[in-house]
Amino acid sequence: MKTTVLKAAIAGGALALSAQAALAECGEVSITEMNWASAAVVTSVSKFLMENGYGCTVTVVPSSTLPAVTSIAETGEPDIATELWINTAPAYPELESAGKVKTLGDVLSDGGVEAFWIPQYLADEHPELTTMEGILANPALVGGKFHNCPEGWGCRVTNDNIVKAWDFEGSGLEVFNHGSGETLAAAIASAYENKEPWFGYYWAPTSVLGKYPMAMVNIGEFDADTHACNASADCATPGKSPYPSARVVTAVTTTFADSNPEVAEMMSKVTFTNEQMNEVLAWQEDNKASADEATAHFLTTYKDVWGAWLSDDARGKLAALLE
Repeated sequence: MKTTVLKAAIAGGALALSAQAALAECGEVSITEMNWASAAVVTSVSKFLMENGYGCTVTVVPSSTLPAVTSIAETGEPDIATELWINTAPAYPELESAGKVKTLGDVLSDGGVEAFWIPQYLADEHPELTTMEGILANPALVGGKFHNCPEGWGCRVTNDNIVKAWDFEGSGLEVFNHGSGETLAAAIASAYENKEPWFGYYWAPTSVLGKYPMAMVNIGEFDADTHACNASADCATPGKSPYPSARVVTAVTTTFADSNPEVAEMMSKVTFTNEQMNEVLAWQEDNKASADEATAHFLTTYKDVWGAWLSDDARGKLAALLE
């Protein structure tokens, strides 16, 4: 019953028990909803807590990284940008230096992860396959194939250079270039269904890594200069550096942070581990659920997590949901 009420509240707006009493405490807030699954969940959770814990009237602004940063630079809105991957927003440091925006915190505490993986069941059986040296010495154990990014994805350039640096071809490891993200995900699902070997690229947080436990392959020590070269199509000397963890933050305009310090404080604590987000996204996919329904799942499953984000006053307003 509580979950049903919660779903209705998320879909319909603020809970009657707190909305009218607290509207004046916060005022109007604009918040981004980036166009990928995890960001939609972050925004929906944040919206619910701001409305019902802090009395905000929240407007969700559909966006993506570059348009959101451009809009903040030019208009000072939206007030809050959730799940901002700052490695893909070169103008962001300039905005921060100019005092137009503040970084509240890391909304993905583990960062965005890009890596090479094998299924966990394969790692359990052959732990040597969790290193690149082990894979290249035993290519048959991973099916003799590397599952690569589709053409046009940023990871494709980086992967192609890592492949050259490790000489996959010379070790008898075929590179299979997927035509889409859907076929890449389907390849993992198929391997798991049949308990077959698999080796390739994927990223987190995603529903795929929430549904299918994967072990990360060590492809070398990270070196910033080597990675920068690998990420370039003109790299003359590809190296064996892995991807860095991408910092993913919640950002707020300085104006909003100054006028709404309590809300900014709460948003600075909104953070998800990749394991948590992977699980929520996997639940969402399995149940063909909306972002709002995934939010209800998160709120009912991880009460100890989001309860710690709230001020004492907001926790009191949402006490019924924390029982």
